[in-house]
Amino acid sequence: MTAARKKSITAADILPIADYTKIRSEKRKAVVAIKKKRRMEVGPVATFYFESYDTMLQQVQEMLYIEKGGDAQLVVELRAYNPLIPQGRELVATVMFEIDDPVRRTNFLNRLGGVEHTAFLKFAGETVKGVPEEDQDRTNEQGKASSVQFVHFPLSDAQATAFKQGGQQIILGFDHPAYAHMAVIGEETRAALAGDLD
Repeated sequence: MTAARKKSITAADILPIADYTKIRSEKRKAVVAIKKKRRMEVGPVATFYFESYDTMLQQVQEMLYIEKGGDAQLVVELRAYNPLIPQGRELVATVMFEIDDPVRRTNFLNRLGGVEHTAFLKFAGETVKGVPEEDQDRTNEQGKASSVQFVHFPLSDAQATAFKQGGQQIILGFDHPAYAHMAVIGEETRAALAGDLD
């Protein structure tokens, strides 16, 4: 969707609501196709949605379309979503713990405190520890985790080079005592995420 990979959204990138409305359906379909390659399930209830300029631009456009808050809202949305755009030596994911039943969800999240500090990537003999977004605490004082987490995976130059190479096993997971699950990232997803790296 972008000719050259961008690392931040500005007001100039945002379509007026009237213009966006005309192409909303096709934009949404295009981003669904992008997201499909950037989605990873880890264990029974966690899903990593690896973000990009395109996914965040669509999120901002949708928020403005739905809430119609104008320029004041745009400032808030850019502040919220720009930090989730990869900056060339990182992968960034929104992690969602998805449990429909509210009682079961609360009980599960009560045991999951600190999970935002336990995400990792393993590949090429390296382990990259996830770093939670610092906008707010995602585990409360009672030890209950939020059902939505934002995690950065900072890579060294050597790790970024290794990640870009196909034909290797890349493992994404958590080492939390209450949720020690892992999954192997498929080649299509690896290739999509490698595009986030300079």
